[in-house]
Amino acid sequence: MMTRRQLLVAIGAAWLAAPFRSLAQQPGKIWRVGFLAPLARPASIDSHWFGGFVQGMRELGYVEGRNLIIEWRFAENKPERLPGLAAELVQLNLDVLVGVAVESAQAFQKLTATMPIVSASGGDPVAAGLVQSLARPGGNITGLTTITGDLVAKRLEMLLAMVPKLSRVAVLIRDRASAAGSRNLASVQAAGKQRGATILPVQAHTPQEIDAAFASMCQQKAGALLVFLNPFFEERRSQIAELTAKYPLPSMTADRMYVEAGCLMSYGASLTDMYLRCATYVDRIFKGAKPADLPVEQPTKFELVINRKTAKALGLTIPQSLLISADRVLD
Repeated sequence: MMTRRQLLVAIGAAWLAAPFRSLAQQPGKIWRVGFLAPLARPASIDSHWFGGFVQGMRELGYVEGRNLIIEWRFAENKPERLPGLAAELVQLNLDVLVGVAVESAQAFQKLTATMPIVSASGGDPVAAGLVQSLARPGGNITGLTTITGDLVAKRLEMLLAMVPKLSRVAVLIRDRASAAGSRNLASVQAAGKQRGATILPVQAHTPQEIDAAFASMCQQKAGALLVFLNPFFEERRSQIAELTAKYPLPSMTADRMYVEAGCLMSYGASLTDMYLRCATYVDRIFKGAKPADLPVEQPTKFELVINRKTAKALGLTIPQSLLISADRVLD
């Protein structure tokens, strides 16, 4: 017969072992993430900025095919497909949903108020109604945004420094009626007015409209181009770079991948890094954190990248002030 002391020891041992058994079972779990983007599926996820998410998950110990399943969905640049794709993912009852761009997160938001959603976007999540505030999201959505300060005005300032006597600047914009589009356009117009530059907004939704937009810029005698941050434009960066060489137009963009494709300059937060950071949000939710308690993250580090070869082709001399400030100069 077991004595009282032996019974208490056995109970204590069982109690102490319980958490460790729970932890031991954790590595065997296969985590499932839904990833929704309005873009076309990249030829290679790893070489795209979405690869930053895969890399980030891998660095945190989650490997696809081993303990992680990512259900990828791409709307192929057809916004009307987002609700259906979002419904597919919600019905799979996944652990976390990741929405690329405001539109993807909004599609999830309409379907579930309980499943954790991580939004990775260049838009304003507060203005879009995704969260109550950046510091206190307050619902089932949190994530990252590249919105911080007045970046479009800063990009215009650098463009004016690069191109002497610049007086007319075209702005390539996806949707000037959206909250982010109208805010950024108003900001760059105000900055242009202060610096004596006329801003020429040109809208494009399709590859064909991008071609037409450049023809319009030429007709309006634009002396340079500012490309607003948008996933669709990012995907068409090679087309945009080729057109800036054809017309020709010195260009300022929001991401260095444009510069690597042949555009003149970029200034902004790294989108690859944003998706790398996105993985940390997913990991924290896996470990029990609630989206309502995870503040929306804004970038703190920005990079200026200049393509010296493009500057030479355009007959431009890069000012010493920009060379000193540049994080990378591509030759």
